[in-house]
Amino acid sequence: MPDPVLLVLDTAPSPRLGRLTGRADVRYADAGTLAGLLPAADALLVWDVVSDAVRAAWPGPGRRPRWVHTAGVDVDRILCPELAASDTVLTTARGVFERPVAEHVAGLVLALAQDLPGTLELQRRRRSRPREGRRVAGTRAVVIGAGPVGREITRLLHGLGVTVALVGRTARRTIHGAADLFPLAARADWVIAAVPLTDRTRGMFDRRFFGLLQPSAHFLHVGRAPCVVRADLVDALERRWFAGAALDVFEDEPPVADDPLWGVPGLLVVPRTSGDTAGWRDRLSERFVALYERWERGLPLPHPVDKERGYVPSPDLSAETGRRLAIAPPPPPGRPAPDAGAGHDAGTAPDAGTGHDAAGSIGTDRDRPSDVPLPPVSG
Repeated sequence: MPDPVLLVLDTAPSPRLGRLTGRADVRYADAGTLAGLLPAADALLVWDVVSDAVRAAWPGPGRRPRWVHTAGVDVDRILCPELAASDTVLTTARGVFERPVAEHVAGLVLALAQDLPGTLELQRRRRSRPREGRRVAGTRAVVIGAGPVGREITRLLHGLGVTVALVGRTARRTIHGAADLFPLAARADWVIAAVPLTDRTRGMFDRRFFGLLQPSAHFLHVGRAPCVVRADLVDALERRWFAGAALDVFEDEPPVADDPLWGVPGLLVVPRTSGDTAGWRDRLSERFVALYERWERGLPLPHPVDKERGYVPSPDLSAETGRRLAIAPPPPPGRPAPDAGAGHDAGTAPDAGTGHDAAGSIGTDRDRPSDVPLPPVSG
């Protein structure tokens, strides 16, 4: 009996598949040859995770692989209606990137709390200026996206003493539902986006969302670039509606040298480094080989993608430890309670020492209309 045909949509450096020698007929394709080779494949490894070739080639003639595995965690570049409607099993690199991304987020939180970017700028200018940092313990975070990345971020931030609200598509014992997102975001010090890209989440972080954030808040994005309306984020930062942001993903990667994002005040540009820790390609290869060994024995593959939703559904977290943040905790003495329908005064600059509006005032230039629906959340 011939070995199963494993087709690899390749990019350099190629995956290490030596353990499959004698067990798989490994063939390699690029965007130009994929369509012609696809009908002969029993399984497809999408190693080039930034390619749209699978989505373009899948609707063509001939049979299709019974299993598709991507070396990334998102499937928006792969899924098409024909693949979604097929019996093909789709899996991701779940288990490889969660901890590195969470550590990256925790590092950003610590760095921003101590204004490390400002310290580096002062060093570059050979200047010393005493400043006060901010304690991370006791602050509040909302993590948007209850998938494995969001849950790992939640665990690490809990370890730093941060009170964390995890928000998913539906409410569960330790997860808030989408209806809680706005009041939680309006009171959070750290707003962390880790949602997959679907039709529901495209553009969900927009002007209205940024208008909810308190002046001391930071927005950290480690999801997919199209989930953020770039122009709205830039405008909010330039108006100093909130303290700052950090972006790990971009529509065009890497950002070119003359991209205006490099000069946006309060924006930390960290292009695609969150999951790329030493040895990450080897771990991706090991993950795939382990799944292949299950697949060749006819065993079910763990954590398949729900192709209708466009992501791996999260299990119920009732057995996991976690704390839920009160929806409307009382505001600090002397500070007005944030209102989900109102934004901060764009004309009042935040105080440089605290990030809070010096007058403590709430403006109406970015009020959210009452008839605007809540943004959807996946996970």
